[in-house]
Amino acid sequence: MQQAPLQDRLSRPLGVVRLSLTARCNLNCPYCLPEGKDRSGLLGVEERRELVTASVDLGAHTLRLTGGEPLLDGDLETLITALQSLRPRLKRIALTSNGLLLSAERAKALRKAGLDSVTLSLDGSDATSVARMSGRRDGGWVLEQVLAAIEHARSAGFDPAQGGLKLNAVIQRDVNEDQVLPLASLARQRGLELRLIEYMDVGNRNGWHPDQVLSAATMVSRIHSHWPLQPLDREANATHRRWRYRDGGGGGAGAADAPPISTIASITEPFCGDCNRLRITADGFAFSCLFASSGTDLRPWLRPRPQAAALRQALADLWRSRSDRYSEERAERRARATTDSNLPPHAEMAYLGG
Repeated sequence: MQQAPLQDRLSRPLGVVRLSLTARCNLNCPYCLPEGKDRSGLLGVEERRELVTASVDLGAHTLRLTGGEPLLDGDLETLITALQSLRPRLKRIALTSNGLLLSAERAKALRKAGLDSVTLSLDGSDATSVARMSGRRDGGWVLEQVLAAIEHARSAGFDPAQGGLKLNAVIQRDVNEDQVLPLASLARQRGLELRLIEYMDVGNRNGWHPDQVLSAATMVSRIHSHWPLQPLDREANATHRRWRYRDGGGGGAGAADAPPISTIASITEPFCGDCNRLRITADGFAFSCLFASSGTDLRPWLRPRPQAAALRQALADLWRSRSDRYSEERAERRARATTDSNLPPHAEMAYLGG
């Protein structure tokens, strides 16, 4: 049942649930550094469905399935099929993947199950940069797989013009910042929205430092110098800002139809003010912020069998008590020239699902 709009202490509604299916990954990207194995007690399909149902009852309208690498989960299509009963309240089911396992057959199966959109990750446009950013020596093969996955997804019906297929790229100063323009060129040629992501201080293993951040403004400026850009209005609750190419983008598309370019700037342009995201880990812990150090264990309301009303109440209580605004506070601390040395460690990115 749909309840009255649920808001946290800063009047932010619950809108998006990011559900991690596994902390495992077949890459070892240096900004994420996954643990290599899952923790015990992973949720099953029915438990995941109950969690999504409770979230939708509380106002969530979008689900993003993440990892680790979610295509490593053998129950992915079964879960997506099971969630179709929540339509139309659940407006969108999206997937973020590195694409290595997205074969033509898998893409078709995901589309048939009811998946609405796919975002693929690619942090470089050549074998050397991809190897550096993926933590694998076979960067050329990884690149080939991702480029093939783009076309598999497109052929399966994930339409970039409708937001059904996008490309994510994490950019780190002095590591792959030379890839901003090549990635933009690749996205233009293939008619994809490219989302450039600032290197973030998620987790504790990646050795993050502010000097390693290439600002979104710098990325946009570099692209604008080659292909003039025009800013678009930021959508409410969006994590990104968007620009359109004045020349209409690549592939001969018209200006109105060409996918835009986006930036996600948690470091230099925090968007805590209207963040509406709840993260649930593969083992059933709910985190109210990407930068949180601990979460709420939801398994007592899922096992030995789900307790729908109690689970819904636990999620509602968690959201109503939420006051997270870490990225804004980080900026405030930096402005005061203070340090983060007294803060508790963050949960790791692969565990949280990014």
